[in-house]
Amino acid sequence: MKVFGFAGFSGAGKTTLIEQLIPRFVMRGLKVSLIKHAHHSFDIDKPGKDSHRHREAGAGEILITSAQRWVLMHELRGEPEPGLREQLRLLSPCDLVLVEGYKSADIPKIEVHRPRTGNPLLHPQDPNILAIASDQPISVTIPLLDLNDMDAIAEFIMHQRGLQIDAAVRSAIIEST
Repeated sequence: MKVFGFAGFSGAGKTTLIEQLIPRFVMRGLKVSLIKHAHHSFDIDKPGKDSHRHREAGAGEILITSAQRWVLMHELRGEPEPGLREQLRLLSPCDLVLVEGYKSADIPKIEVHRPRTGNPLLHPQDPNILAIASDQPISVTIPLLDLNDMDAIAEFIMHQRGLQIDAAVRSAIIEST
C-alpha cells in the first residue's frame, strides 16, 4: 500500500481537498482507503443503541456488520493510542492510503495552506512535505500546487507514489476523448 498524507492547520481545507481527490483516484482505477486522526474525543456510536450498551457494559471490541458495511470499534480503556504504523496494519489491502491528521508522521505529504488564515507554513521544518497546495501564490522552495486544481494535485500524488492508471481505465479515458 502506498501512503500519502496531508498536513496543515485546522480550517486550511484538508478534509475538503481529500473529499475531492478520492473520486479522482477511484476513477483512475485505484482502491483508496483513509486514516483520519482526530485530536479530540469522537464517537461514532449512539447512546441507546445495542452496540453502545455493550461498550458501556465493558466490551473491548464491538464489530457491527450488515449487508452494506461493517465497522470495528475498539475501546482503548487506558491503553496508549496506537501510532500510524499500527493503524495502517489494520486496513485491508488497497492501492493508496490517504492520511489526514498525523501532521508529524514520517510519510510523504502535501501541506494545505491558506495565507489568509495567518498560520505559518509547516514547511520547511517538515522534510516530508513534498509540495504545498494553496489558494494564493506564495514563495516556496518546493512545488506549489493550485488548491483548486484537483486533477493536478491527484497527478502529483500518483507520480510521487509511483501509481499508474489501471489499463482498462486508461482505455476508457482514451475512447471518451
